[in-house]
Amino acid sequence: MTEPTTVDYPHGTRPESDLPAFARYRSFAVLLLTTGIIGWIASAILVLERLALYQDPDHVTSCDINPWVSCGQVMGTWQSELFGVPNPLIGVVAFVVVITTAMALLSGARFGRWYWVGLQAGVTLGAVFVVWLWFQALFSIYILCLYCMVVWAAMIPLFLLLTVRNLTHGIIPAPAGLVRFASEWAWMLVTISYVAVAASVFFRFFTAFTGL
Repeated sequence: MTEPTTVDYPHGTRPESDLPAFARYRSFAVLLLTTGIIGWIASAILVLERLALYQDPDHVTSCDINPWVSCGQVMGTWQSELFGVPNPLIGVVAFVVVITTAMALLSGARFGRWYWVGLQAGVTLGAVFVVWLWFQALFSIYILCLYCMVVWAAMIPLFLLLTVRNLTHGIIPAPAGLVRFASEWAWMLVTISYVAVAASVFFRFFTAFTGL
């Protein structure tokens, strides 16, 4: 199936070639599919590890590396079940929505503005939740969970690029200058976010990892 040549806007159409490459229908579907699969796999592994801990409290999870990198210890905290169920269960369900959206787009489906607004709201809430978990891991629990960090890594481009995509498609009303800036700097914003998260982890756990 070929790419559509125009994109519908509230006040007309715009050639899709004018959009950033990642914001075009097929490219963005691939982005959704990639981030969705990565996030879903990491969440599913955490669910399986959690079930193993329910069966055997002495179970050693696959990412129990040392006292500071341990999924098992993180799962023993109240933060791991903020809404009364293990957090990874929420991830499993949420990333299925992302994957389903991607597959529908690749199959030729085109969603209305209401759907993209809903997806933006859901992903934004997920990003806020991930930021809260990052803060808790670094400044409250002081333990890292590798699979949790994989979910963080998937959520960063998912949230930022979905937001920019919705700006460029007119889903989120914004001044032309802001849309242009977001379009041109989208991948740089993703890179900066990765560097900032990596730096926060490095400096917070520097003493623990180096013994200095």
